[in-house]
Amino acid sequence: MQRKFCLGFTLIELLVVITIIAILALFAFPVFTGIQERARVTQDLNNLRQIGVATQTYLNDNDGTFFLPTNNWMQSLHPKYLASWKTFQSPFDKRAPSEADATAPISYGFNANAKTGSTALLSDKITNSSVFILFTPAQPFAKYGTDAGVTVTKDSAGTGGASAGGTHNSGKRIDACLSDLHVENMLWTTFHNDTASPTDPNAPQRWNP
Repeated sequence: MQRKFCLGFTLIELLVVITIIAILALFAFPVFTGIQERARVTQDLNNLRQIGVATQTYLNDNDGTFFLPTNNWMQSLHPKYLASWKTFQSPFDKRAPSEADATAPISYGFNANAKTGSTALLSDKITNSSVFILFTPAQPFAKYGTDAGVTVTKDSAGTGGASAGGTHNSGKRIDACLSDLHVENMLWTTFHNDTASPTDPNAPQRWNP
């Protein structure tokens, strides 16, 4: 009489397989999240690049003068220079996108240093255009809406706001469009406007909410 052998896994073998899968998943998860974050950074920079190109066209049509009032900058660009509201929403902003004027999420802020009092700044008056930040994700992300009848981005000033950290790399990095209209992924410590910084002489020219 021939013996019948069970070809299934024993409990120990099954536990070993589950343990191996768990270890592989543990190593794979950081890689997967890193790929996702890099994709968001790429899209964020692409949005800022499109905003920068639209701003350059706007400046060409307005004798090099920036937006005034500054809290209306996105309406100055849309729809004439930027057709879709979705360009104004960062991939790090998790709100549902919308093409409706009153509810479209706006993720980016405009540097309040681009005006003097009630006078809009001329682009050729910026002495260090590769340092002066124009646009960046304005955190915390808030709803696009109105304040006393004036369209705003995230606060009553309609500009960037003081963020506690960057949008990615555990808050250590943030993307920005500078006034020479190049985009850059920079350290939060470089981005943050610290006028008393002893190590960065350009700090006062960077970001001012």
